[in-house]
Amino acid sequence: MTKQELIPLITQQAKTARQAILQMTTLSGSGHPGGSMSSIDVILSIYNTMRHDPKNPDWPERDRFVYSIGHISPAAYSALGIMGYFPLDDAIAQFRKCGSIFEGHVERDVPGIEWSSGNLGQGLSAATGFAISAKIRGLDYHTYVIMGDGEQQKGQISEARRFASKFKLTNLTAIIDYNQLQISGSIHDVMPQSIRQNWESDGWQVMEVNGHDIPQILNTLEEAKSAEKPVMILAHTTMGKGVSFMENKAKYHGSTLSIKQCEEALKELDMPSELPKYQKMRAEFTPKLPQHKELQPNFDLQAGEPILYNSESDCRSAWGNAIVDLGKINRESTTPIVVVDCDLAVSVKTTAFEKEFPERFLQSGIMEHHAAVMSGAISITGIQCFWAGFGVFGIDETYNMQRLNDINRTNLKTVLTHVGIDVGEDGKTHQCVDYISLVRNLFDTKIICPADANQTDRIIRWLIDKPGNYVVAMGRSKLPIIKDSQNELFFDQDYSFEYGNADVLRTGKKATVFVCGTPVGRAVEAVDALRAEGSSIELVYVSSPLALDAKMIAEAAKRGPIISIEDHSIHGGLGSSLAEALLDVKHRSKLTRIGVEAYPISGTSQEVYEAFEMDTAALIKRIKAVL
Repeated sequence: MTKQELIPLITQQAKTARQAILQMTTLSGSGHPGGSMSSIDVILSIYNTMRHDPKNPDWPERDRFVYSIGHISPAAYSALGIMGYFPLDDAIAQFRKCGSIFEGHVERDVPGIEWSSGNLGQGLSAATGFAISAKIRGLDYHTYVIMGDGEQQKGQISEARRFASKFKLTNLTAIIDYNQLQISGSIHDVMPQSIRQNWESDGWQVMEVNGHDIPQILNTLEEAKSAEKPVMILAHTTMGKGVSFMENKAKYHGSTLSIKQCEEALKELDMPSELPKYQKMRAEFTPKLPQHKELQPNFDLQAGEPILYNSESDCRSAWGNAIVDLGKINRESTTPIVVVDCDLAVSVKTTAFEKEFPERFLQSGIMEHHAAVMSGAISITGIQCFWAGFGVFGIDETYNMQRLNDINRTNLKTVLTHVGIDVGEDGKTHQCVDYISLVRNLFDTKIICPADANQTDRIIRWLIDKPGNYVVAMGRSKLPIIKDSQNELFFDQDYSFEYGNADVLRTGKKATVFVCGTPVGRAVEAVDALRAEGSSIELVYVSSPLALDAKMIAEAAKRGPIISIEDHSIHGGLGSSLAEALLDVKHRSKLTRIGVEAYPISGTSQEVYEAFEMDTAALIKRIKAVL
């Protein structure tokens, strides 16, 4: 279709969309009509010129469209319904209805929606993930992201801008709906900023356009695709465009019309009111259980042969050795392996991967918020993506971003080093002691805590072809290699890791010690010393603290007292998991939790363990007290 043919088509579509926006928000009694009406002309212009197929929403060659301002879902659903992704009537009648896929903010369960959003400031990061994935995979698609002007106050956007500029993402176009109003009023009063200059200073080409002039929008979109830099289009728009009493009113950012006001607005648009029809459809809608759109990739990756460690080593070095080995083994695979770093490659041991695979190593600088979301977006494009960082940055600082990844059901593998009190001299700001408890709150993310270098190697190899979100958490220091009671490697050549399986390091009949994380070496020493004195204690290493074996817990409860040892807060970690599990078994047992009970102090790893009475001598004393 020619540009001249598109103009009247988009103009009519925009009227239909505004009719839908007003009716769905009025029916639901909630939503964001103002920004939806200001952005709809640009949105429809993009859908009418981008490469996509409503009959095949997951077509690999399609252009991507990300809604960073997820609250303009009425505009998104209206446009997608008009384009044929689903019946528009369904979106209007079911908008924000419990059990409907048409939620208040855009969700990936809706055909045509690439990324669930609503947390402002994150959409550009997701869009950069899609854009750089196209370059890595050799695909020729373009990514669009629509953003709000008030949203520009978020710091993560500047992180994403710099990343896109550094990696020359010319296949990315950002559009800002510049209606100059946000919830509290004018953006110039709420938080003054220089939007155009900020983008230009970070290396973007900025184009300005009347966001309601269809010919001008079409010309600008075409020009943007041929630019030699990433492009931001500043679209000058009007809040509530099309209805005189709504225009330029901040109130309608998040306020809806009454039925009477809606009918008046529809008359002004010269569009009929169909509210009775939609009221009936809404009343007859049957809520359904969530039916998530599963797009789990089929990773074409091989695990290779394990590396065996016979002497003391740190888990982070084992992770670094494993990932570079896996990169070499899978060099010709159809599934790329990508590693993302935030200026910590030397510490998180990914420099060897960077040297061997520079084109698949994404140095994001000290921009963890951006890296978390970008990595999540990359991971749903057929790439096995690992993001490595310190615990306090990869889960504490970026919890909201990891939550968004969880909601989007991404496939990100987050490798956290420097967790627990083992971090030592760095002090309390860097001693991440809540890594398990934070992941506990994410419904679809799993956490694995390796015991030593050998188990770390097996875990990374096991993960290489697994979909889903996983966090692998490990300390900083070198740890002893775990051996069995015969002084042989416990995690040997024949060991096979399975998520949820705990490992019995020592068998016993009198009590059970469950340990997780870096205290494992000290726990082994303590239990062996007590066993030499005649105490028959079972020692179990728990690598999956959020997936305990109920049968094992029941057997431990029958055996006698249970003790948990972890370098994690006593709240929300292994001890909490054991407490919950004990509620579900018939037998009762005394549970003693040994862990971190305050923010740690600064000192060597050994000094900190001693201060928290978790060194070997203290563990012997504390276990004896229980027995």
